[in-house]
Amino acid sequence: MQKNATLVLASGNAGKLAEFSQILQPLGWQVRPQADFSIPDADETGLTFVENALIKARHAAQLSGCAALADDSGLEVDALKGAPGIYSARFAGPGAQDAQNNALLLERLAAYPEAQRTARYWCVLVLMRHAEDPTPIIVQQSWSGRILTAPQGTGGFGYDPLFWLPDLQMTAAELSAAEKNRLSHRGRALQALLSELHKREG
Repeated sequence: MQKNATLVLASGNAGKLAEFSQILQPLGWQVRPQADFSIPDADETGLTFVENALIKARHAAQLSGCAALADDSGLEVDALKGAPGIYSARFAGPGAQDAQNNALLLERLAAYPEAQRTARYWCVLVLMRHAEDPTPIIVQQSWSGRILTAPQGTGGFGYDPLFWLPDLQMTAAELSAAEKNRLSHRGRALQALLSELHKREG
């Protein structure tokens, strides 16, 4: 990837676009959402984060003619056997808002004590130089925490107000943007992606 290259983000999520742009733009990449190219969302028919990220990246690269970056991420809750998992964004149904997904999560965990509310965010990133890229870069990273019994904090998005970080004694929604970019599953995955890019270019 050369500097000043356009990188299409295969997502319409404004929160993700802000996070990726903040980290990648200082490197000289122009991160643009797929909406700029009138690209509709891909059908996420995979059964894993990796499969869905590949589907989304290939779809965006094919329709834009540019390199594409896709992330598939979500929350894995141990007590719920890994749910909501790949369905995190639509846990409460298609088109569900964050508040609805959070409410359903609290409902499903209502009977579980604090010790059994362990969870982790996962992020898989796929970078395809073009739609036929035979060797896309694939990285995945996690971020461990615990699910609270009520939301706390107003930052972030998704399940952040419920995602308690024991080491920091706060939720992901109470972190500054810079701290979240450094500590989160997505921030760690981006660092891993940058490391892989450096190895290839070296």
